[in-house]
Amino acid sequence: MKSLTENLKVKFEEATKKAFPNLESPVIEISQSKQDKFGHYQFNSAMKMTKLLGENPRKIAEQILGQVETGDLIEKMEIAGPGFINITLKDSFLSNGVQVMATDSHLGIDLPENKQRVIVEFSSPNIAKQLHVGHLRSTIIGDCIARLFEFLGHDVLRLNHIGDWGTAFGMLIAYLKEEKPDILSGKEGTDLNHLVEWYRASKKQFDEDPDFKKRSQLEVVALQSLESKSVNAWELICEISRKAFVEIYDLLDIRQNERGESFYNPMLPGIIEDFEKKDLIRVSNGAKCVFMDGFINREGEPLPMIIQKSDGGFNYETTDVAALKHRIEDEKADRIIVLTDLGQSLHFQMVFKACELAGYYDPERVRVDHVTFGLVLGADGKKFRTRAGDTEPLIDLLTTAIEKADQVLQERKPEMPEDQRHELAESIGIGAVKYADLSCSRTGDYTFSYDRMLRFEGNTAAFLMYAYVRVAGIKRKIGADIEEVRKNGKISLEHPSEVALGLHLLRFTEVLNQVANDLLPNRLCEYLFELAGKFNAFYRDCPVGGSKEQDSRLLLCETVALTMQKGLHILGVETVEKM
Repeated sequence: MKSLTENLKVKFEEATKKAFPNLESPVIEISQSKQDKFGHYQFNSAMKMTKLLGENPRKIAEQILGQVETGDLIEKMEIAGPGFINITLKDSFLSNGVQVMATDSHLGIDLPENKQRVIVEFSSPNIAKQLHVGHLRSTIIGDCIARLFEFLGHDVLRLNHIGDWGTAFGMLIAYLKEEKPDILSGKEGTDLNHLVEWYRASKKQFDEDPDFKKRSQLEVVALQSLESKSVNAWELICEISRKAFVEIYDLLDIRQNERGESFYNPMLPGIIEDFEKKDLIRVSNGAKCVFMDGFINREGEPLPMIIQKSDGGFNYETTDVAALKHRIEDEKADRIIVLTDLGQSLHFQMVFKACELAGYYDPERVRVDHVTFGLVLGADGKKFRTRAGDTEPLIDLLTTAIEKADQVLQERKPEMPEDQRHELAESIGIGAVKYADLSCSRTGDYTFSYDRMLRFEGNTAAFLMYAYVRVAGIKRKIGADIEEVRKNGKISLEHPSEVALGLHLLRFTEVLNQVANDLLPNRLCEYLFELAGKFNAFYRDCPVGGSKEQDSRLLLCETVALTMQKGLHILGVETVEKM
């Protein structure tokens, strides 16, 4: 089933070609009306055709309108202002569209004829460090984007590009060999908290003791040379971190394929050799650099991208070039989406440009998006931290959200059984954290507040989950066989509140396509919040149980529930049947 916008574009493109047969490839712009009095949609292209056709835009609109075949889609059209065409759709068309949604497990959304290979890189913590609140946005936003493309029917590869290679491991291995040999021998167990402490201690010693620094650098060489003792130590360190990461990912219901920096390490010498063959490298202060047009420093001088340091070592730039090359050439990606904080924008701009110069990346064939996001702030407007001033561990933030959700439920529903309350608190707490992030535009900072995100009013996960539960309650109260109603019921939208709700349901496809293009999940949150509002207006105005329209309205309620469930699932928020 095509979206409403796509259906209208077909109609108006045909009409424009008939009205102006000499106009090549007309650009058809259809947008949703911002006010109900202007109909459901607007055709906005007449003014843009003025220069091409040399005519008044209102006259252009008149000629196009005269060629539009309304068919079973359009109820009425009228020209407004300098040349807009306001479009109102037929109630019967909307009714049939919602009927398709109600009876299709994929809500009438067509799967793509040609699946895209979409790679989403997100979360990406460093080994031997805690997942902290700074990883929250990358993890939640990345998971949402991956879920969206999976729902749309594409072939999605989720990658966790963890920091598991480099100097940090040399100093940590050296420290453990000298200070904690029983850990490396397996005689003594440990966890990530201890590993973080030892990482800090090794970093301090690395910065202050030149001899230790030298021994750490030799450990890096040993690791790169794949000496068995160093590799075994590295594997143990990674495994300790991995267990802690998995605990959090399980709580967040996150699925990923781990592919850290170490995966690309064997490819790095070949990258340097290839860049040299293509005459892309200039040596500056002993380092091998790539200089590209358009990149300058604060002094206005050319800004180099170093891909091999003067000591022969590689860096993040080298690894990310190898990663992009591998994803395009080996993974056959059609689209690559990388999520990091805004501070890494310049880094990725340079990496993408270098790959383009090297011939690894063709922007005409593969779409690459660097998806950035702002900071998580506390109530004081500064980076969200613990009371002691430390970065908040992510596991503490999540468990606190669950505990606070449990308290809210205890106050609202003191009669609820404890085990049921705890289970519901986890769903609401985790859902609240995710939704609070996703409902804000990722491009800006957002202020974290447990109290605000756990409210049952406003644009929150709890409010939307309650709206879903309300629909489930209607079905239970009526006691109808919903599968029988789905099979034999017929939706007929007549009341203005029914029409408004049906129209909004049919815009689900449009909002998903929009998010797939601009990668702004808050648009889906806004859609679902508005869906809940329109459902509440319908429920107020249109009795369901016992009415002559019972089956039609019950089926409309079911479509709302299915859409709400699918939409929240894409956001990573799981629905519950009772609250």
